[in-house]
Amino acid sequence: MSKKAVVLLSGGLDSAVTLYFARKHGFKCFCIIFDYGQRHSREIDSAKKIASAASYPYKIIKFKLAWGGSSLLDKKSKIPHSKDRLNSIPSTYVPARNIIFLSLALSYAEAIKAEAIFIGAHSQDYSGYPDCRPAFYKAFAKIINVGTKAGVEGKAVKVFTPLINKTKAEIIRLGEGLSVPFQFSWSCYQGGRRPCGKCDSCYFRAKGFKEAGIEDPSITGSRQQATCCI
Repeated sequence: MSKKAVVLLSGGLDSAVTLYFARKHGFKCFCIIFDYGQRHSREIDSAKKIASAASYPYKIIKFKLAWGGSSLLDKKSKIPHSKDRLNSIPSTYVPARNIIFLSLALSYAEAIKAEAIFIGAHSQDYSGYPDCRPAFYKAFAKIINVGTKAGVEGKAVKVFTPLINKTKAEIIRLGEGLSVPFQFSWSCYQGGRRPCGKCDSCYFRAKGFKEAGIEDPSITGSRQQATCCI
């Protein structure tokens, strides 16, 4: 019997690499995609394409974080540019998002008797979100052990963060080796036809592809490459 894993799939390149990593390691993957009231649906469309390309089923969990608290939830709020980054957590942080996502993924995993959850969080070259750091996942593992039936019976669902200490360039090289369809992924915080080339996510994506020495298949034209790499 194949090992089962729930994979959080956002549509970005990190979650895409994580999905293909889990597949490489023998897991039968069940993708979970969150529609939580974010400012655009482009990433959801990308996630569906990535799951389909890997031939894995997916569930879209729809709810709304009606209280806001993030520029990713409020279309009236301005998305900060990468050049304006400060040594503080940016407005794109969604309050307790990964706690919410992991809790739902954990419920799903326990219900289908999956032994693992995979999430593409990483702490290198990132915007400083506290729920993308190793300490958070260590703490969450303790919650699983004491707060679930599987945990108290000694069969706790394990949360894997295979990218947690990798740079974006290392993640991209790993994905290239796993034949990840990067052309389907979407990283931009905006939901336009093309990446904005100005937000943090665009900046780190472009920087990663440049350092990896690999062309980003989702971006066409030298002008867009240039604006992303400022």
